[in-house]
Amino acid sequence: MTNVQLKHRVIALQLQTYNYMKNGILITVLALLSITSWQCGTLSKLGIIPSELEMSGGLKGALQQGLFKGFDAFANPNSNANLLLKLPLELDKMESLLGLAGVKVPVADISKKITSAMTSSMLTAKPIFIQALKEMSIRDASKILITNNSHAATDYFKLAVTDSLTKALMPIIDSTVKVQDADKEYKQIVGIVNNIPFSNKKLEPNLNAFIAGRTLDIMFAMIANEEAQIRSKYSLGKTDLVRKAFSYAEQEVKRKYGISVPPAQ
Repeated sequence: MTNVQLKHRVIALQLQTYNYMKNGILITVLALLSITSWQCGTLSKLGIIPSELEMSGGLKGALQQGLFKGFDAFANPNSNANLLLKLPLELDKMESLLGLAGVKVPVADISKKITSAMTSSMLTAKPIFIQALKEMSIRDASKILITNNSHAATDYFKLAVTDSLTKALMPIIDSTVKVQDADKEYKQIVGIVNNIPFSNKKLEPNLNAFIAGRTLDIMFAMIANEEAQIRSKYSLGKTDLVRKAFSYAEQEVKRKYGISVPPAQ
């Protein structure tokens, strides 16, 4: 055998060895995937790993139980200082200046009126959120449940209901402020404050937009707080399905992201 033939023989053996190794690795990977798939399927059938439908049901059940209870608090906003709609901070700062100008500013009175408008408008909010929850797909629910975003459900609702909610709130707010003459009082104050020379302190000229915006801010802040409570205290859930779904989600989040939600208090 010549040197050239020997060299070709060596190369052929190397290629053959490489192919054996490649095929062996591929077979090993496929075997591992098959075992993993079989294990997941078996665990799912045994009820250890919840199905997507179960995860969706667990999430929706938890949201139905706790996420919307904050809406009931709006019926009595005086019970929670965070629910009181106050006029913009700039107005409070300028109250004394307006007093010197001989203008009486009924800050407390207007605050009560705009809080009343917010409370009235909230009657339309809960059904809209409930409908958005019903329309949440199984895939959406799974993404919301298994994520490192602790406000994923809140973000989902922001995208799903903000436009329709704003449209529903505005007519009620408009009607309430007009009945109570809050719009006229606010307009008078804005006309004075926003025309003070050399002042960069301006007020939102549209009272309805101000009330609607603040209502949405307060609403989503409360939902985010409730969501955080649900995620960290899922063990207190009222049903086995809720506890099963969130327990599995916590394990998956820890596995995927190396983090976990704070332990239940």
